[in-house]
Amino acid sequence: MSPLITVTTLASWQGENALCILDATALLPGETSNPDEAFLKAHIPGSLRFDIDLFSDPESTQPHTVPSAARFGRLFGALGISRSTRVVFYDQGNTASACRGWWLARLFGHDQVFVLDGGLPAWQRDNQPVEQGSAPTPTAQSYVCHTRFARVKGLGDMLDIVSGARQPILDARSAARFYGEVPEPRPGLASGHMPGAINLPYKTLLAENGQFLPPARVRDILLEAGVPADTPAVTTCGSGMTAAVLSVGLALAGFDEGALYDGSWAEWGATPGAPVTKGS
Repeated sequence: MSPLITVTTLASWQGENALCILDATALLPGETSNPDEAFLKAHIPGSLRFDIDLFSDPESTQPHTVPSAARFGRLFGALGISRSTRVVFYDQGNTASACRGWWLARLFGHDQVFVLDGGLPAWQRDNQPVEQGSAPTPTAQSYVCHTRFARVKGLGDMLDIVSGARQPILDARSAARFYGEVPEPRPGLASGHMPGAINLPYKTLLAENGQFLPPARVRDILLEAGVPADTPAVTTCGSGMTAAVLSVGLALAGFDEGALYDGSWAEWGATPGAPVTKGS
């Protein structure tokens, strides 16, 4: 089952009772808009806001890390979602936000979850209607998570993988950041990459309009980068956002969706003794 749906498909689904459409927009480094204000100005009819920072561990010192299953289930259920609900994530244009929402839902065992390919810009290019103002308050549901722990990696897992090279690591950051040619946008972090990692900037899998390239092309890109089709990969980036684009790409190409290193470089680059490589 593809992780993506088209604007046409989503438009045909509207009005169904067991459907929840979520605007998961969160800012990437360098972005300065206000996602909540933008939602009030234009959103897909019937959609709700999915605040990635709210769906995060409030005790963590790292940005938007995975919440507990209890927290996720309570907040997901508060959006009116049950285990039978079909969930569609979109964002206002950076692609990574919707993919992070998709990955979080998958992590906690929600299988009927999709990313709107191209997000709100694709919806508007197709002249589909938008709404203004606040979203309605949904009727809360009881949501029970079925956590799939194999879909997330922590620092200890990554130290083991780097030392033993048992799984490919795909780094979604830009080449300049990966090779340590420029400073990290977050202060105090080392520059470079994990030994043995493969650099695959997330925009490599996207067309200029923000939509994913065709599945066959994504598969070719992964294979050309040296990603084995028979070994689950681990995706990583700066803080676990753009890595999710690679996770969606793996699923789109028919690969095992693997796991995402939640702490990503925000954790690794700040950890004393974590090995770092620069250059090619």
